[in-house]
Amino acid sequence: MPYHPSTFSIVSWDPEHQELGVATQSKFLAVGSVVPWTMAGVGAIATQSWANTSYGPRGLELLARGAHPQEALDMLLSDDPDRESRQVGVVDTLGRAATYTGSGCFPWAGGRTGPNYACQGNILVSGETVDAMASVFEGSEGQELAVRLVAALRAGQAAGGDSRGQQSAALVVVKPGGGYGGFNDRFLDLRVDDHPEPIEELARLLRLHILYYPRPNESTLEFAGEVVQELAANLSRLGYLPSQRDTSGDAAVAEALRRFSMTENLEERIRDDGRVYQAVVEYVSMKARSQAQPEPEGGTG
Repeated sequence: MPYHPSTFSIVSWDPEHQELGVATQSKFLAVGSVVPWTMAGVGAIATQSWANTSYGPRGLELLARGAHPQEALDMLLSDDPDRESRQVGVVDTLGRAATYTGSGCFPWAGGRTGPNYACQGNILVSGETVDAMASVFEGSEGQELAVRLVAALRAGQAAGGDSRGQQSAALVVVKPGGGYGGFNDRFLDLRVDDHPEPIEELARLLRLHILYYPRPNESTLEFAGEVVQELAANLSRLGYLPSQRDTSGDAAVAEALRRFSMTENLEERIRDDGRVYQAVVEYVSMKARSQAQPEPEGGTG
């Protein structure tokens, strides 16, 4: 029996940053293990509602060969005897999109496409969920793709969402060389498999990803002068440097910052070009302030 993740999702393409993404939410365990399929430089697919998971790799292969998303979708559906129970969204790196909702999908069910995206859902409270997702996505150009996708999920949920409630959510973004250490294309792959508020938990995980991994055009500071002094003072409070500043040259501060970054999962933010991410300086300061807070008074009585 095929999986039946009754859900809403959005597939999308960001031509400025060469990113493809899928975001999805469902009253279904681990929706991220079923619905999203992506390939950097090729396209993104969401397969749901008695999901035929073969649509993911097969559809991406068709897109890689040059098929239009609608053509690829038609080919996938043509030999599927259960096509009327399927729901699929497809987008490619030309911004072309297609969505399909079979007549056998449980209402409300439907989809909507626009430049660079397709969104769809089934067993929804109403079509307002899909409309809200599309509206928020269209109105958020210029923001990071992952942020736009989570905003679209939030809007869909606020408009009604899955009529059965919430359980899991997932967010996948790929781009060439975007993975950890640059060794693969999986820039972002976050899943909330079982949670009472999965979209909000997904948003929290995205905030952590934004902290741990640098973004294009992110602010940096010269590693010199007052920046080094501030880092030295805060790293001393955190135990990464001796308490006396004059015993620590810039090289010692840089090494302390490296050790701090490795401890705090910020290794992707380590730089060797005489600059430092502003977000790292702010994070070190926040950690130092937090450690300086006195323990709360009181006890067990």
